[in-house]
Amino acid sequence: MNDIDAIMRIAPVIPVLTVADAAQARPLAEALVSGGLPVLEVTLRTPAALDVITEMATVDGAIVGAGTVLNEGDLNAVLSAGARFIVSPGLTEPLARAAIARRAPFLPGVATAGDIMRGLDLGLNRFKFFPAEAAGGRSALQALAAPFTQCRFCPTGGISAETAPAWLALDAVLCVGGSWLTPKGPLDFTAVRQQASLARALRP
Repeated sequence: MNDIDAIMRIAPVIPVLTVADAAQARPLAEALVSGGLPVLEVTLRTPAALDVITEMATVDGAIVGAGTVLNEGDLNAVLSAGARFIVSPGLTEPLARAAIARRAPFLPGVATAGDIMRGLDLGLNRFKFFPAEAAGGRSALQALAAPFTQCRFCPTGGISAETAPAWLALDAVLCVGGSWLTPKGPLDFTAVRQQASLARALRP
């Protein structure tokens, strides 16, 4: 699957996962997938992240990507670990060109019109709007999307189960990224599956 647009359309929410213990990777992925959220973003924010990606990638139905990818070294490492798509908090030309060369589905972060224009110059038109709430919220994204009708977005950052429906109602939004599915502390995988089912139902 080399198409980031197709990945963004699979489910309304992409869980944004920061996992410190690789032993939690499989049961967490199984809970999310069984709840209806197969697209999973594992952030490179813990030493275990690459092992987590590798373990989650073995779960039937899981489409595992890597977040917090900052440079070509990160890109190569996560692809070797089994990541099937790449998410970055920002947009740089070296990383974008490396992702394009590797034919890796790529979702770079944008927060301004200039960011979007640089992406378009590189042939990209699917973006992560980040940090969504801190960058101005829904009104900011609506204003940014208006002159860029060819673009679609995955807002991430500060979005909750309560605010996600309003984001998903925007025409320019294909999905949202959410960390609320895995709150800090010991994980209750039954609760995670239930939260995933509720999130999946946000868009038929």
